[in-house]
Amino acid sequence: MSSQRFEERRFFLKDSIRQMVDFRRTGQSQGLPAPPPQKPCSAEVVRIDLPDGQKALAKLGELPLGKAILERESIRHYTSDSLSLEELSLLLWATQGVRKVLDRWSALRAVPSAGARHAFETYLVIERVESLPSGLYRYLPFDGQLAQLSIRPRIGREAAAACFGQGFIATAAVTFFWTAIPARMEWRYDMAAHKVIAIDVGHVCQNLYLACQSVGAGTCAIAAYDQSACDRLLGVDGIEEFTIYLAPVGKRGIIP
Repeated sequence: MSSQRFEERRFFLKDSIRQMVDFRRTGQSQGLPAPPPQKPCSAEVVRIDLPDGQKALAKLGELPLGKAILERESIRHYTSDSLSLEELSLLLWATQGVRKVLDRWSALRAVPSAGARHAFETYLVIERVESLPSGLYRYLPFDGQLAQLSIRPRIGREAAAACFGQGFIATAAVTFFWTAIPARMEWRYDMAAHKVIAIDVGHVCQNLYLACQSVGAGTCAIAAYDQSACDRLLGVDGIEEFTIYLAPVGKRGIIP
């Protein structure tokens, strides 16, 4: 098969773009303020305090790292068991938790990110988490809270429909949706931002896989979804913020 038809898309995987960017013209170099590291949340939105995710990881995440890596696999069969709020907080902290605030514009988190820009927001389609009604939520890592965006019974079915009918998503206790806000990365890297955004989201999902192992849960990364349908589900504009990756999570079921 000729590579010519793929050449344009393969360019995205290379770092050649860095040699074409005038970094003197980036928003950072021009002294423009950086986009906020956490999307603002309306004061009218209900907020739920989360247990300390870092402490939960120390308490519950005692599985040896080597064992977690060796046993890591994609799981598509889940039991009807709920996750505890402490388990959910552990998974959230492992994927986007804030370790140290550097300044009002940036922070170090539980995952690496180019330039500590962390271009993602975490939305949760919750079906079975103890003490939380089914619905759509957003993680507020700098506040240690969840924003309750809407209460929607059987929202898991909506999520599955937005992912071309992948039915196992509807059986998950919670589905993690990550959106990208490219401006956070573009402020520093201009046109070289987009490759590293794709790299960074892989770091996030891998941490979810390993953290799931520690609480007897499983996950399955999903990159095949209806872009417009998922953006509508989350209530994002699809331009300045859009779905980039997702992963359902549930207690491990027996494969039939």
